[in-house]
Amino acid sequence: MINTKWIFFDIGSTLIDESECYKLRYREAVAGTTISPDDFEKKVIEFSRQNLKGDHEAVRYYGIELPPWHKEAEKPYVNAESVLNQLVVKGYRLGVIANQSPGTRERLSNWGLLKYFDTVLASAEEGVSKPDKEIFRRALTAAKCLPADAVMIGDRLDNDIAPAKKIGMKTVWIKQGLGGLATPAHKYEQADYEVDNLSELSALF
Repeated sequence: MINTKWIFFDIGSTLIDESECYKLRYREAVAGTTISPDDFEKKVIEFSRQNLKGDHEAVRYYGIELPPWHKEAEKPYVNAESVLNQLVVKGYRLGVIANQSPGTRERLSNWGLLKYFDTVLASAEEGVSKPDKEIFRRALTAAKCLPADAVMIGDRLDNDIAPAKKIGMKTVWIKQGLGGLATPAHKYEQADYEVDNLSELSALF
């Protein structure tokens, strides 16, 4: 990508595999009911394809409670560290723009990924969440980077792609997790590039 100096990443379903977290949530959501985890997951996928938050809509549909999120089941995608290392070696500077609970830097450190990032902005610490464009502006200010010189990589069209494009960043939609099931609803959700996994980023940068 021409003129790119900074690459910003989302965390969930972008660098971090949340599939086990969702499986736990599905099982706990239907415990004590006649609903099977498979049927619940199918409903989640159905709603996700409608550009909705699938798990939230599924519990509303079935009239059950949404179980807590199991952060302990989160883990980096197997190629996350190697891809980040390749980008740094190529001379790019990396940052994080993510909606996360407190302790984002600590979790990144525990996963062995923090060392690759020059700046980390998370909603819990910033007091502002995506899709609010303010968190993107703060990240660019911290990086001393113009929007045109930065790329946002994320799985969510609404939270990652649209707000980044609106302020002039380039965008890469990584179609992992439930976010990858969505369909662009307007021009700002049309990412500049689409990839199916982290390994495909090597062809872009």
